Amino acid sequence: MGLTRLALLALTTALAGCVVVGPDYEKPALSLPASWGTAKAAKPSKAPELSQWWQRLGDPLLDELIDEAVADNLDVASAKANIRQARASYRQSVGTLFPSADGGTSASRSKSGGNVSSQFQAGLDASWELDLFGGNRRGVEAARYGMDAAEEELRAALLTMIGDVASNYVAARGYQARITLAKRTAASQRETAAITRNKFEAGGATAADAATADGQASSTEAGIPSLEAAYAETVHRLSVLTGRAPGALVERMKKPKPVPAPRLPIPTGIPADILTTRPDVRLAEAEYARATANIGQAEAARYPSASLTGNIATNGAKLGDLGKSSSISWLFGPSLTVPIFNGGQLKAAVDATKAQRDQSFIAYQAAVLTALEDVENAIVSLSQERIRSGKLASAAKSYGEANTVARALFQSGSSSFLDVLTAERSLYSASDALIESRVAIATDYIALNKALGGGWNGVIDSSRPVIVDKRTGPHLARQ
Repeated sequence: MGLTRLALLALTTALAGCVVVGPDYEKPALSLPASWGTAKAAKPSKAPELSQWWQRLGDPLLDELIDEAVADNLDVASAKANIRQARASYRQSVGTLFPSADGGTSASRSKSGGNVSSQFQAGLDASWELDLFGGNRRGVEAARYGMDAAEEELRAALLTMIGDVASNYVAARGYQARITLAKRTAASQRETAAITRNKFEAGGATAADAATADGQASSTEAGIPSLEAAYAETVHRLSVLTGRAPGALVERMKKPKPVPAPRLPIPTGIPADILTTRPDVRLAEAEYARATANIGQAEAARYPSASLTGNIATNGAKLGDLGKSSSISWLFGPSLTVPIFNGGQLKAAVDATKAQRDQSFIAYQAAVLTALEDVENAIVSLSQERIRSGKLASAAKSYGEANTVARALFQSGSSSFLDVLTAERSLYSASDALIESRVAIATDYIALNKALGGGWNGVIDSSRPVIVDKRTGPHLARQ
């Protein structure tokens, strides 16, 4: 009988180590295009160069701000804390696979009649759920995928943050360039207004010409406060993205610099690359895997569960008698629980986890389609904006030549003020649009790298808590 019991125990333990219920996770097989829609006729693009992609904008200050944001951005800090929580949850889940033991002691003193006696007791309780059908192991599996999801959330936070820093930095430089252009144009228009006024006093121009010249200069000057406000808001956003107060970067950004110009074109790889480079796609896959593991955990609840429990206790009249001249009692044995009737609750729980798994799979498919759409849109936007920028540069050059000629002819009396007015307006409009186009090219470059999954690929220490507690052990409570 003893050998039989040992054999049954060994078999039970072995089964507890290898039997699981519920579906095993399998990586989804999706049908993806062989190339991007805008590059079907061309040869396949090289793999995207996503490492430190922002450095190809050629602006050292931008590189510094991104490094600072990686260290101090609050969204990134929150994602780090989420990783620590996921790792702690994983350790909790792993703990369910091992036995647990608790110790306890007690002491009492009693009086009966004229006799006073003492009683001391010490004991140890232990239990071990054998996890016959792998419910706890499925829980550990789900927790492990939860850690993967938390790490992808950090990558996604970094990708978004780096893109936001770069976009706002480019926008700020664009506003500076537009403010400089507006001030320069307004000064030129003031000179034209002064010439027109002098010609009017000499009888070479009309009062309407003089008034129009003044009005055009004032109109250009009126647009400067709006640009200044937009610039200030962008710098404030940059400061907050780096984890600082809104005005922290005002001095560092004060000196105007050119709008960053990326090195183009950039390789975009193939659509299948996004399955490994996009953190939102990888996050959706981790959530799908976790939802699959949850089915097994719910399914295991429908099967019998077994556990081994035991305790040992010792009693004595004196503290020194415990374990010696005392009574010792022990108890050991298995227990088996079999679900018989629960009104269909356990089956419903399994069905609910299956529906959640379906939702996770649909979310994964949606993430993949969104990623494909983001890349396609960014490729088209960048390509078309480069064409537009070339046309605007040509237009600005031509209008600049026309403005020079028109001003010279007007000063010599060989041309009307209307020609100067038209030339100045056209030159300012084309020059301002050219700056906006350069900003758009840099912004589209940033969007394309984000769409391809380019984020931070350096080391991120997520193990350090933000708040370090003190006096966490037993201490007197504050009144």
